[in-house]
Amino acid sequence: MTDYDDICQLKYRYLRTLDTKAWDDFEACFLPEATGDYNGLVFADRAALVTYMRENLGEGLITMHQVHHPEISIDGDEATARWYLQDKVIVEAFRFMLEGAAFYTDRYVRTPEGWRVAHTGYRRTFELTYNLDDLPSLKINGPGVHTHT
Repeated sequence: MTDYDDICQLKYRYLRTLDTKAWDDFEACFLPEATGDYNGLVFADRAALVTYMRENLGEGLITMHQVHHPEISIDGDEATARWYLQDKVIVEAFRFMLEGAAFYTDRYVRTPEGWRVAHTGYRRTFELTYNLDDLPSLKINGPGVHTHT
């Protein structure tokens, strides 16, 4: 695999582990000193970022994060990337759903264990919010729920 492919795999792993709430694997995507800035929600290091996600995107929240159209520049053991994000967050207990899009801007560093995130963050292009009660025929099935008849 090329460095480009390795960076793509890292970003995809970041998203998968975020959505599946595999917090130890999510944490492993980052350098300890990694920073984050999600449209003004700022984190000074990996511990703060992972703790926030663990506490605020835990059980009871369904999330979907997808990125595409990567623009990756690699310079030796450092890289930058821009990704187009589409995401959705559903919180059935609060009858809430959010859909949005943003552009991620990331920095990566090659380590002996492979590429790791040094900084991640995005700026929103739009955000839609819904009250689930406004969608009367909506049915939500989360992880582990059989959806086929």
